[in-house]
Amino acid sequence: MVKHEHDHPMLQQALIWAAAAVEPAAEVLAVKRLEGGVSSLVYEILLQLGEAQRAVVLRLFNNEDWLRDEPELARHEARSLRMAAKFASVPTPEVIAFDEHGSVSGIPAVLMSRLAGEVVLAPPSMSRWLDHMGCALAAIHQAEADPGEMPWTYFRYCDGSKLDTSAWSSCPEQWQAAAAIVTQPEPAGPSCFIHRDYHPTNILWEQDQVSGVVDWVNGCIGPAGVDVGHCRVNLVMLHGLEAADEFLAAYCRHAGDAFAYDPYWDLVSLIDFAFWEPEVYGGWTALGVTGLTRDLMIERLDDYLLQLLRMKMEGG
Repeated sequence: MVKHEHDHPMLQQALIWAAAAVEPAAEVLAVKRLEGGVSSLVYEILLQLGEAQRAVVLRLFNNEDWLRDEPELARHEARSLRMAAKFASVPTPEVIAFDEHGSVSGIPAVLMSRLAGEVVLAPPSMSRWLDHMGCALAAIHQAEADPGEMPWTYFRYCDGSKLDTSAWSSCPEQWQAAAAIVTQPEPAGPSCFIHRDYHPTNILWEQDQVSGVVDWVNGCIGPAGVDVGHCRVNLVMLHGLEAADEFLAAYCRHAGDAFAYDPYWDLVSLIDFAFWEPEVYGGWTALGVTGLTRDLMIERLDDYLLQLLRMKMEGG
């Protein structure tokens, strides 16, 4: 079996499982850890299949806390990927195999096809990048997915009533005002198939076009505003308020009458990030992003909060 630098105790067993799932006689030629993800281990595997070669992607769920809370992660991602492939008009990986409990692979795992493209975090044209990102998300939400085929539904990660930003924010009272808003009843609106972790690190590009959306382990039925809000807070931290606003405008153009914007969901998504002291996301630095600091993350989150509160007060 091939040697590699990113070893995991169960990786060799998982590689044997993955190769056999593609073809019983497949041989592993190379293994490369894919950067950007921080909650699981993701590898690109190059396989020899007779005279041909094929690249596939293997995700290993090694986060014990996450597995304890959601033991069906591998099955969840496999179902989400199949839903996306069936209903959404955006390129997504094809499920090859999954082992929910790691009974054969040694660790919960999903094996999928390798999409062309790469993550782009510093685009040559910011406006084009944001427009295509908004278009791809609108396409996901327009999928006529049958909720009966997707048993997972949206739930909140954090309880806003327990928020305390006094250790790091320059405006903790305003954060408490935001917490009071998100503990009120949710706005009425339709549910749809959502990615639930839509942000730039999970989008692949080729020749300035979106070539794929990956990391579907959190896919579920829920409000479109959750996906929009999650991407916006990531954009705020990565590029600032203007980028987040331009993305929202692009998404609204492509979604049309199917989407009614409410800052409520932006506040919900923002508060998810505020339960821990802000820091620069490791997935960005692993992909070569420089120039971001903890202080800048705090400043951008505080500024975004104040903007959203103003919008909410104005009835936006």
